[in-house]
Amino acid sequence: MNNDQIRTKLQTMLTELQNRRDRVARHTRHRDEPLPSDFAEQAVELENGETLVALDREMSEEIKQIEQALRRLDAGTYDECASCGEPIGEERLKALPYASQCIDCAG
Repeated sequence: MNNDQIRTKLQTMLTELQNRRDRVARHTRHRDEPLPSDFAEQAVELENGETLVALDREMSEEIKQIEQALRRLDAGTYDECASCGEPIGEERLKALPYASQCIDCAG
């Protein structure tokens, strides 16, 4: 893939994640409403809230990694391992376009 294709793929991933995180945030805001009076319903509501918070945290981390990959692309270091400086590997970057380490350093 060339840099334009990589950038397009990363930008698409970033936009999709940001949209998904916005949807999760809208659902999370409902937590300010009073809990149902039924204990079982309260437990489900609290568990759902915890799941949404965990999803938001994971998406925020993935967004950060994609933004870092875009900066590496701009700097010309996109395919260099951040740990050892060796090439990350085309197959790894195809599978995980925002990978910052080669398979040996990531393992």
